[in-house]
Amino acid sequence: MKLVSWNVNGIRACVKKGFLDYFKEVNADIFCIQETKMQEGQLSLELEGYHQYWNFAERKGYSGTAIFTKQKPMSVSYGIGDMNEEPEGRIITLEFEHYFLITMYTPNSKRDLARLDERLQWEEEIRAYITTLEKNKPVILCGDLNVAHQEIDLKNPKSNKGNSGFTDEEREKMSLLLNEGFVDSFRYLYPERKDVYSWWSYMSKVRERNIGWRIDYFIVSKTLTNRLIDSQIHCDILGSDHCPVLIEMDL
Repeated sequence: MKLVSWNVNGIRACVKKGFLDYFKEVNADIFCIQETKMQEGQLSLELEGYHQYWNFAERKGYSGTAIFTKQKPMSVSYGIGDMNEEPEGRIITLEFEHYFLITMYTPNSKRDLARLDERLQWEEEIRAYITTLEKNKPVILCGDLNVAHQEIDLKNPKSNKGNSGFTDEEREKMSLLLNEGFVDSFRYLYPERKDVYSWWSYMSKVRERNIGWRIDYFIVSKTLTNRLIDSQIHCDILGSDHCPVLIEMDL
């Protein structure tokens, strides 16, 4: 199976920049997107052969997630627990026979770290949610997790130390999740691969010079690592300030 995740930074804009060409070419079994930035009824995607699940933010033009899957899931949920009505549309969970799939758009702690405390609370709740699911069956988590976990995961770790997405607190939360029995699929397969990123600032020449961050992930239960075939980052695909990430698994 082929699974893709992409923060499209506005699906309506991304469609105008070639989203459907990539979607058809990659022919994923499951395709997840984050930061859809739309409300219900603002766009109709004709994706033949796919079931569509959308979680819209209450605020217009903000956040939001969606999953397109060839196989119909056993169940679908939006948000988590008491957050089932969470207003920003940041999480969708599909249950299949042998695993759970979660797509997630993690809140950014903001440039001045004004949202850091809220972000850390989110991380605690998410970790509890995922580990509870994992007790029943393995979990695949994908999305824009808004953190570069290790220094190898961004171009300029020294100058970015303490900045949003690379604070000690955010990185520690990622470590805690992985220590619960999960792996970062890309880093598991390619522990030393450098200069491969999934997000670049829109500032002039930043993407051309590959001054990026790897903040988009497929995190999988350790019990699934023997089914992991490959993990890819499609840096050449434009249309957003993020690029798609992909895993192939024997599921």
